[in-house]
Amino acid sequence: MTRLSVNINKIATLRNSRGGNNPNVVNVALDCERFGAQGITVHPRPDERHIRYNDVLQLKEVVTTEFNIEGNPDERFIELVTRVRPEQVTLVPDAVDAITSNAGWNTVLHRDYLTDLVKQFKDLGIRVSIFVDADEQMVQGAKEVGTDRIELYTEPYAAHYAENREAAIAPFIQAAKLANELGLGLNAGHDLSLENLRYFHQNVPGLLEVSIGHALISDALYLGLENTIQLYLKELE
Repeated sequence: MTRLSVNINKIATLRNSRGGNNPNVVNVALDCERFGAQGITVHPRPDERHIRYNDVLQLKEVVTTEFNIEGNPDERFIELVTRVRPEQVTLVPDAVDAITSNAGWNTVLHRDYLTDLVKQFKDLGIRVSIFVDADEQMVQGAKEVGTDRIELYTEPYAAHYAENREAAIAPFIQAAKLANELGLGLNAGHDLSLENLRYFHQNVPGLLEVSIGHALISDALYLGLENTIQLYLKELE
């Protein structure tokens, strides 16, 4: 079964909008685990507009499922991951002013840089995933830098799902097949939802994990967090 990792950034966004500690990010993470999530994802950014670096330290003390820290590997991020040593780090090439992730790595252009980073984290016993577009050249490049996994950037799939889901998913199937052939683990994330998740899961081979935040937390406003997590898990059966 493909694992569901819940990205709790939006919980922190809501908390930060009023100050204080309501909703409590740590408590929500524990609830997500209690309701069936098999992982917790956080994506700290330099301005700490949602998840704060201190949140990550607190979460490490209590999360019992897989803890995944994703983000742009600037110096502060590297120091954080080195200190926390999560089960997985996902490297994402976010610009400092990016509202949300909007592209994967060029694993060919940044080959030397990524090779050094991957080795640094793997030497600490951390599984490494690299965020990439559904492009076979980028998948091949990811293999060459030594990463354990890739995470396919799925916003293009989600954006075109309603108009032509077969065409939307085609490059993801090809990228996944190549990843499988190369021995790369396969994750996916960004704009996956109750509308499009089942079709993606049914058609993309070897999918190990999906990381979902915005859509899941939005659905929880209407459906409740426990029910929403169960619905997402059902889509992954």
